[in-house]
Amino acid sequence: MGALVALTGCGGGETKVMSLAEMADRSLTYALTDVDDAETPDAEGAHRFTVSYSVTGDGPCSRFADDVTATLNGAAMTVVPGGASSVGGRSGACENSRVYFNYDPEAWGREPVGDITVQLQDATSTVRLVLQNAKAKRRFVFQGEGTPDKLRVGQTYEFRWEPATEVPGPVEALLLREGGRAPGQLAVTQDGVKVRLPIPANTPQANHTLTLGADLSGVMSECSGVASCSGAIYHSQDFVLSVVP
Repeated sequence: MGALVALTGCGGGETKVMSLAEMADRSLTYALTDVDDAETPDAEGAHRFTVSYSVTGDGPCSRFADDVTATLNGAAMTVVPGGASSVGGRSGACENSRVYFNYDPEAWGREPVGDITVQLQDATSTVRLVLQNAKAKRRFVFQGEGTPDKLRVGQTYEFRWEPATEVPGPVEALLLREGGRAPGQLAVTQDGVKVRLPIPANTPQANHTLTLGADLSGVMSECSGVASCSGAIYHSQDFVLSVVP
């Protein structure tokens, strides 16, 4: 989750150590993962920001030089150098060079919304990525009467995405019965940050997990030291509930 490991063919499984300046023609992909999983709330990578270099389809695999460092808003990021990989039994594959930061969702929830600034640096170059107001804890907040732990068949319920300064979409809703084999997708009506979803009349009266999820593109104000930057922010959230008559 959030690892952004890209594998592609490379020249005989060889690895070439490259400086950031030598990788300036590559593209960066960022991913902010914000997954509130009811079953495994502390799963590795559930709350992570990753920046990943693209890999090439020819020539040797590239690997970060030993002096590459990375920070997110001044805090140290974990550096994964990349290089030739045998993941999945593919001995001639390249693993992309990347950095990541595991953030504390509770801390981000308490702190004000702010920019994310990622900086990679070595002796040859500095790479910067700035996303406006991306440092925020995303939430689906239940609206209206009642509580999100008890929903009635045939009724329609509303949730609101936070922060309200950004609009996700499209929002998807999956309802999985406890012990069920496959989740059922609910028909979602979305108006900006407001999401309305019905509980169908034929829904079994039992315990369920409702999962709401959506992604959005961040607002990028800086991308320097590489050819291009792109990516997405993703949030999903589980609600453990009972469906009642």
